[in-house]
Amino acid sequence: MPPTTPAPAAARTQEDTELRYLILAAQREGARYLAAQLRPLNLTPAQAEILLVLSERAPLTLAEVGRLIVCESGSPSRIVDTLVKGGLVSREPGQVDRRVVYLGLTAEGEDLLPVLRGIDAAVDAAAGDQLSANEKRVMIGALRRAIDGTVSGDALAARFPRNG
Repeated sequence: MPPTTPAPAAARTQEDTELRYLILAAQREGARYLAAQLRPLNLTPAQAEILLVLSERAPLTLAEVGRLIVCESGSPSRIVDTLVKGGLVSREPGQVDRRVVYLGLTAEGEDLLPVLRGIDAAVDAAAGDQLSANEKRVMIGALRRAIDGTVSGDALAARFPRNG
């Protein structure tokens, strides 16, 4: 959340605290569910997110990947290194500037996409099936406002541009 001057303790309410813990609990439960679904593939949520981002937008540089992912803050270089060593991601020098390295999916990485997209859909359903379309819109708007101006907020805005 963006840095702000904290409200005096008396001004904060039990609702403020409950909201914070509800967000943390929802994130934790979602992460646990996603990790359990990915475990048979020997992938972490951050690795899966990078593979999905590359499937949508490759070729990308490491810096571009870093600006689009939420699971990992900072540089995703160690995660990408693991994916390269695992044969799921390739590194290719740029054709115009050979110093630039572009990341893409290997054939093995492409082969995983249907399974990853299925897991992604199952996680989305588990997260949202209990909410109405209107509740989802309200939550998305509120949560976007809460993280606006943060690194994660910027990554989400780049990946999921607002309509209108």
